[in-house]
Amino acid sequence: MELPEITHFEHGIIQVKIAMSYPLRWVNSYIIVGDHTWSVIDPGPRSAENEAAWHTVLNTLELHVDQLESIILTHHHPDHYGLAGWLQAQSHAPVYMSARSLAEARLAWGEGNTAAQDLITFYKIHGMPSEITNELPEHLQSFVTQVLPQPEVSIITPEQPFLIAGYPWLPIQTSGHAAGHISFYQADWKAIICGDAVLPQISPNISLIPNSDPEPLKSYVEGLRVLGQYDVEWAYPGHRRPFNGFRERTVKLLDHHEQRLDAMTERIRTQPANGYDVCMSIFNSKLTLHQLRFAMSETLAHLEELIRRGIAHKYQQDGIWIYAV
Repeated sequence: MELPEITHFEHGIIQVKIAMSYPLRWVNSYIIVGDHTWSVIDPGPRSAENEAAWHTVLNTLELHVDQLESIILTHHHPDHYGLAGWLQAQSHAPVYMSARSLAEARLAWGEGNTAAQDLITFYKIHGMPSEITNELPEHLQSFVTQVLPQPEVSIITPEQPFLIAGYPWLPIQTSGHAAGHISFYQADWKAIICGDAVLPQISPNISLIPNSDPEPLKSYVEGLRVLGQYDVEWAYPGHRRPFNGFRERTVKLLDHHEQRLDAMTERIRTQPANGYDVCMSIFNSKLTLHQLRFAMSETLAHLEELIRRGIAHKYQQDGIWIYAV
């Protein structure tokens, strides 16, 4: 198979592009090489192609799976979490994530979970038409194979130094994109592995979903302000390329969400509307089902933040929530 793109950075940090679905196309996995061990952060979604890709990467880098010290997850989304159980089975290495991320993984992927049906019901009461919600069960089911087998997880304690391939990193827990998301900061190198908390060029999705963080945009904004305080020269994100100007990027993301809140305020000031109608007016209407799911949950996250700030309110009409100013 074609070798995944591998890029070497300072301090033994290696970026490996692992394939995932359109539009992002790849997720960044990071290998950190120590003296006699190595660790991997966010191995990517499980598929036969990605299993083969990892075998090829390790052969190319001359890394041995029995020297894998740890498998570390920034958060529970399948494009980051998915191959952790498979890689653990190959190596017997421990898998680490935050306690909140583990709870979210069990909510989403645990045995007997009702996450898919809960999400569909949630979208229905916010105005999503039945011709779309009828397509969601098959769509949501398609992600299950990307996260099997489930790993045995050990817990990372935020703000307590955490060794990765022999080097101390500081785990910083934030939320918004995913509850319990962990970024890892190495002060001596002025480097941060930031997962999906801060991305270059694109804005991380901020989703309101059932049974998770009820105020994800508030959480995300608070997390950005915390992350922006760190002295960072190089940021290693979950998508796109590693970048500098990290603090400036956090400010731009804060501004982006304030502008989106303003746009939604004007939309429901002009005419009260349900969440789906607001979503269609804010986002491109030519979305794939996958993109529409993210756009819908992001719209609801912003609308609920407007309520929290006292700018908007909502009421039920024929069983559907309507937002108004």
